[in-house]
Amino acid sequence: MIRPIVRDVFFLARKSAPATQGDQALDRDLRDTLQANREKCVGMAANMIGVRKRVIIVSLGFADTVMYNPVLLSKDTPYEAEEGCLSLDGTRRTTRYQNIEVEYRNAAWKKRRERYSGWIAQIIQHEMDHLDGVII
Repeated sequence: MIRPIVRDVFFLARKSAPATQGDQALDRDLRDTLQANREKCVGMAANMIGVRKRVIIVSLGFADTVMYNPVLLSKDTPYEAEEGCLSLDGTRRTTRYQNIEVEYRNAAWKKRRERYSGWIAQIIQHEMDHLDGVII
C-alpha cells in the first residue's frame, strides 16, 4: 500500500524501535511507497511512512533492498555531502563515509552482512540517520 510521506519533524526526530518478524508487512508498504516516489526518492525509512520501526529500503539501481534493524559496523573515508529528503524541504550538508559495512536482517529474516560504497553507502547512511531521529 502506498503510504503518505510524514513531514512532521517532531515525529521524525524520535528514535525508532527495533523491528520484529511481525513487522515484515512493512516490506510491501515501503516498496510501494518508494515506487510511487521514485522520480524524487532513492530510499526511505519506515518513520517516513508513519511507522517508528528500524526498517529502511534502499534502491540499489537494479533492485530495492529492505533492511530490518540495520547496524553500521564500520565506516571509512569521510567526505562532505549535500542531501535532500522527501520528508523535508531543501538540502542540508552532512558528513558521509565512502565505504561502510552493514549488518541487517532481510525480508526472509535472515541475518546479512554487506559492504557498500559510494552513492549506495550514502543512501544507507541517510536512511539509518532517520532511524535514530537524526534529521538531515
